[in-house]
Amino acid sequence: MRINGQKAWAAGLALGLAVLAGGCTSIRDHRGYIVDSMLIDAVQPGIDNRTSVERTLGRPTFVSQFGQQDWYYVSQNVRTPPFSRPRTASQMVMRVRFDPAGNVTGVDKRGVEQVARIGPEGDKTPTLGRHRSFLEDLFGNVGSVGAGGMGQTPTGPGPNGS
Repeated sequence: MRINGQKAWAAGLALGLAVLAGGCTSIRDHRGYIVDSMLIDAVQPGIDNRTSVERTLGRPTFVSQFGQQDWYYVSQNVRTPPFSRPRTASQMVMRVRFDPAGNVTGVDKRGVEQVARIGPEGDKTPTLGRHRSFLEDLFGNVGSVGAGGMGQTPTGPGPNGS
C-alpha cells in the first residue's frame, strides 16, 4: 500500500512540474501578410500592373497616402515571453512601386534591420515654466484664493446702510 502512495505522489509531482514548465514557454504570433516567397518573386517590374499584383498577392496591408501610390505588404512574427512584452522575432515589409499608368516599376523588401529602436530619455517630460516642489504645489494657493478685500477695513456704509 505504501508503494502505491509513493507512486501516486511522484506522478502528481511530475504532473505539477510539467504544468509549471508548460507555462514558461513563449507565445508565438503571426501578424499581417502571410509570406509566400514564390508569389512574391512572381511580381516582376515592367511586366505586372496593379490588377495582376492584386490577383497574385491580394490586397496590400496599406497604400501610401502621399506621393506615388505605392503598395505595402507587412508581415511580422512576434514572440511573447512569459511576464514580458511582445518582441518582434522577424519582419518583412515589401513595397511595390507603380508608375502613373499603374505598371510595376520596382519591388523593395526590407527586414527587421531597418526598424528604428527609440530609447526615451528618463521618465519626465521637460516643460517650460517654474520648477516647483511638491510642497509648493500643495500650499501654493493658500492665501491667494479669495484674498481680494480680505483683511481690509471697510471705508463706507455697509450693505445694510450702517
